[in-house]
Amino acid sequence: MYRVLVVDDDEQMRVALRATLEHLGYQPTLSKDAKEALKLLKKHDYDLILSDLKMPKMDGVEFLKEVKDLKPHIPFVMITAFGDIKTAVETMKLGAFDFILKPFSQDALKKIIEMAISHTSIKQTIQNKPATTKQKEGFVFKSKAMENIITLAQKVAQTDATVLLIGESGTGKEVLARYIHSISNRSKGSFVAVNCAAIPQNLLESEMFGYEKGAFSGATKAHPGKFEQANGGTILLDEISEMPLELQAKLLRVIQEKTVDRIGSTSSIKVDVRIICTTNRNIEEEVKEGKFREDLYYRISVFPIRIPPLRERKDEIPHLIDFFIERFSAQFDKQIEGIEEEALKILNNYPWPGNIRELQNVIERAVVLCEGKYITKDDIFLHNLG
Repeated sequence: MYRVLVVDDDEQMRVALRATLEHLGYQPTLSKDAKEALKLLKKHDYDLILSDLKMPKMDGVEFLKEVKDLKPHIPFVMITAFGDIKTAVETMKLGAFDFILKPFSQDALKKIIEMAISHTSIKQTIQNKPATTKQKEGFVFKSKAMENIITLAQKVAQTDATVLLIGESGTGKEVLARYIHSISNRSKGSFVAVNCAAIPQNLLESEMFGYEKGAFSGATKAHPGKFEQANGGTILLDEISEMPLELQAKLLRVIQEKTVDRIGSTSSIKVDVRIICTTNRNIEEEVKEGKFREDLYYRISVFPIRIPPLRERKDEIPHLIDFFIERFSAQFDKQIEGIEEEALKILNNYPWPGNIRELQNVIERAVVLCEGKYITKDDIFLHNLG
């Protein structure tokens, strides 16, 4: 069970977070201030730190600096209010994994914790365990095709060229984007992801470019957009082919002019941002059909990289299975040594429409169900099996 250190001077917030974390399957430890938390950190290790930004005695920023000196391997997530976004973004430059805005939902908290722990777990596996299967920042690969992709990523990371990552859902486009950022000269800057498919069209513009106070009903404060938050770092425009045409034109101007215009503003703001885009569609067909601007396509596809689906690199399936078995066995405190041949055959013959993400979910479920030392066919559940 993963251990989470919660640091907040608000008792009601501590109690609420404890209940939420326990419900999600984590083991929380509560601390009322940063100095007390540092004493705990000297005696114990934790899988994640969840800290408020504004606290007496020592605020979240100073606490983060102390943590990075004391135990830099522990992922740090900052809890912050809407008005402190600028400071929260700065904490990411100091080493925080991410920040979460109050008020937040249980699902939002669950997602950010899973991402932080997963990202750190993979990095530690790569650093600490030699393996015959090659690993790079979350990629476990053996095929020549993936080795070529990693080589391309390493080359383009040393430039500021706009990258377009093309591949089906679940192939690891965001993981590769984060890898490119992590080895670039912008690695100390923020990595900000925008899911163009998940944000409603009427909110996407304000999320990306921000808005001024009074720009529309409900805009009681000025709000910096994602491009401003990513200034000096990298912005990921995930599933960019879902972006409406009218917004594509505004994005083109941002790329060309390197400035953003907040909604309701009469002046432009300069931004220095590296752009990485992803799509799971045939974007050239989208251009032909008039669904995506041709001029924007040429701007974002300066350096295209196609990530092949799992069904095109099935020789990697056994190695990915071993990787996920080890990872989830540790997470659920189980002693699973591998997978039976019959179960492996089922997984090798499956087409994997959800790619690596689907395989990861299947193995996680199998590890939970497994009652012995080896995963059996009875532990495997696939969508197209009766």
